[in-house]
Amino acid sequence: MKLALNLGYWGMGNDADNLTLAREADRLGYSVVWAAEAYGSDVVTVLSWVAAQTERIDVGSGIMQIPARTPTMTAMTAATLDTLSGGRFRLGIGVSGPQVSEGWHGVRFAKPLARTREYVDIVKMALDRKRVVYDGATYTLPLPDGPGKPLHLMVHPIREHIPIYLASVGPKNLELTGEIADGWLAVFFAPKFAAEQLAHLEAGRAKVGKTLDGFDVVPTVPIVVGDDVDACAAPVRHYAALYVGGMGSREQNFYNALAVRMGYADEAAAVQEKYLAKDYDGAAATVPAEFVDSTSLLGPKERIAERMAEFAAAGVTTLSLTPFGATMDERLASLTTAQEALQQSGVAS
Repeated sequence: MKLALNLGYWGMGNDADNLTLAREADRLGYSVVWAAEAYGSDVVTVLSWVAAQTERIDVGSGIMQIPARTPTMTAMTAATLDTLSGGRFRLGIGVSGPQVSEGWHGVRFAKPLARTREYVDIVKMALDRKRVVYDGATYTLPLPDGPGKPLHLMVHPIREHIPIYLASVGPKNLELTGEIADGWLAVFFAPKFAAEQLAHLEAGRAKVGKTLDGFDVVPTVPIVVGDDVDACAAPVRHYAALYVGGMGSREQNFYNALAVRMGYADEAAAVQEKYLAKDYDGAAATVPAEFVDSTSLLGPKERIAERMAEFAAAGVTTLSLTPFGATMDERLASLTTAQEALQQSGVAS
């Protein structure tokens, strides 16, 4: 198992800190640094900035939003970032959610599985430098009865293959991820619940005659280092409450549905009720301790090493860390502690 760093969203008042974290992860030999986008900073500019100021670490989009760009634009961007970074780019994509897709991008959140399949088909076609001709339910290239003609990508990415990752939550999306992607970007991944999720990935891999060998399983995992596990869990509760309670609507929240599938139906409903009522502290306090602990790395180095071994045994190949801490020094120190814990765990690759 390898380690990665997840910077989350840029432009939230911690930009200098995030760049410092990325440089430290690069120095420590982390495999990749991921950044995200929603409806604030875009991930492409951020990764260009990070790639220009690091040397070895890969840079990954976690994620580029499908409704924000045409598939050929995403292929152009992936090829450009791969070239500028010296072959260090990983393309993570996802459909986002209905509120962002329809409210921000003006793209109907319809048939997300079919849209994702077609999108990845076209991205792969373009990156393979084939002339792009596609007749799908969502995308048609070139447009019929017009001046458009089949074109191919003008630039050559450094690598023959830029790895594609999908951010997936639901069972059908997981199966699609296994079928068409090189890796899975997971959230709220708990080793004890992983078998069900990986079974969906394996089903998708089997459709194309593949196994999970070589497939990158990449959960984003909060890490808080300290002697008191309960105290370490406190800041993560607010992060969990935001997703389980506040992402999406009451009727459609993928993270809330995931918590329900994990066995926290009553608790997920209570968190959502409080969060939507703007009782944010109450929502955080309602998040079950077991949910936080099982999806995070909390406590002293020895405990973190034990938990890392559990993640590896559950099928994780890259553990993407989000360091929490009251100060920048604490967050930086957690990256070093994690590296030491990985070596202690015996599952480093």
